[in-house]
Amino acid sequence: MRRDVFQAIADPTRREIIQLLARQPLTINAVADNFDISRPAISRHVRILTECGLLVIRKEGRERFCQADLRKLKQVSDWTDRYKKFWTKKLDDLEDFLAT
Repeated sequence: MRRDVFQAIADPTRREIIQLLARQPLTINAVADNFDISRPAISRHVRILTECGLLVIRKEGRERFCQADLRKLKQVSDWTDRYKKFWTKKLDDLEDFLAT
């Protein structure tokens, strides 16, 4: 099943994982050490983020390193920009109305 970036960022734990890995690549165990949830739960979150294209996993020997790939977040930025423009215009119109 292919997931999209919106599904990935819908969960606060996944958003925290992205933020953590945006600073530096970490092993899955190192990621799990930053959370109070089980290692299998972290693995599921990492799998979803990988399926969405927000994480890349590379193997070095026996270790698997997770690295953030934030290019997919542009989809979210583009989508929210449309609404930002809409609400900015609405608030500007309200300001003009209140000024008169």
